[in-house]
Amino acid sequence: MKRGSTLERRFSLIWTKACTGAPKMIPEFKFHPKRRWRFDFANPLLMVAIEIEGGIWNGGRHTTGRGFIADCEKYNEALKLGWKVMRLTKSQLTVPYLQGLIQWMNSLE
Repeated sequence: MKRGSTLERRFSLIWTKACTGAPKMIPEFKFHPKRRWRFDFANPLLMVAIEIEGGIWNGGRHTTGRGFIADCEKYNEALKLGWKVMRLTKSQLTVPYLQGLIQWMNSLE
């Protein structure tokens, strides 16, 4: 059975197959000590998380009032814990864009 959304699988494929020097990312990483929140992908050593934001044009959960408020709460709590959260849309799931993200992440080490 395939895990994750189509966009999450697309990210994972590009990240692991098309980008050299990519830091390891853990899918569905639980980051909060008390809440059930998870990041789509995370590197706990670098404290970098990647959230794939789908459904932005078709009324997905992230664009509803309730969903937007919940996302703000999650991302603010992540920031308080020291996480750097990169939010990516479908149009950013390209080799050049992700290579730039990888360069930035590698500069954090």
